[in-house]
Amino acid sequence: MDPQRYPLNPVRSYTPGLATLDQYLAMCKTVGLERTVQVNASVYGFDNRPTLDVIAALGQHRARGVAGIPLTGSQSDLETLHAGGIRGVRVSTSVKGYGGTDAIGALAARVRPLGWHVQIHLASADELVGLEDTLLRTPVPLVIDHMGSVRGGQGVSNAGFQVLLRLLRERDDCWCKLSSWYRRSDAAAPGFDDMVAPIRALIETRQDRLVFGTNWPHPDLFPPSRMPNDGQLVDQFCDWLADPALLQRILVDNPARLYGFDD
Repeated sequence: MDPQRYPLNPVRSYTPGLATLDQYLAMCKTVGLERTVQVNASVYGFDNRPTLDVIAALGQHRARGVAGIPLTGSQSDLETLHAGGIRGVRVSTSVKGYGGTDAIGALAARVRPLGWHVQIHLASADELVGLEDTLLRTPVPLVIDHMGSVRGGQGVSNAGFQVLLRLLRERDDCWCKLSSWYRRSDAAAPGFDDMVAPIRALIETRQDRLVFGTNWPHPDLFPPSRMPNDGQLVDQFCDWLADPALLQRILVDNPARLYGFDD
């Protein structure tokens, strides 16, 4: 997005390259995505205009958003975001910009009247061990980013990943994103074979609470010469899942329910 129109947060973990809406739509057309969910990047902090403007450009029949919001503020501010298509708030211990997991309780209280979820982006799956009790008690739906940030080398036996599986079993309103396996893998590209077992474990545990994410434009990871090929990543995901009914559920039905497209 144009940094002149959308200034970057001075407190940020990285400085992204330019990625335009036209480029994003070209990627979506290439891989066959008709509905999209925009997660307001941490580099914009609490300025959600980039996300709101994309939703407005695409229309809410095909776009929703996840925001960064402060711990305090007016309810009318949140209602404005909701009217603009926002359906969740993100916290992160991986990047600076909009607060970490210590903000979950306060943010949950703010967004509960709107029916939003809290999206949790972790630096490491190990953090889930200390968060388990908090996440079991959080009174709004949860979305766990990037398969809980488990690394391929950690595998399904990792204690944090086991917490994620328990959360999915014990909470009917806990969701998990199947995304960013390419950056969590400790195996060589393009196979990323060590991520197959975690993905299968999640499918076996709660396939009705899984959604897919491209993570485009893959910020803070690759120089342009090494940018992942989104077509290959989507093909790989479809090959791993194989079953058309399962793909329909994870790519279409589940996100429609979570983000309110059916509304």
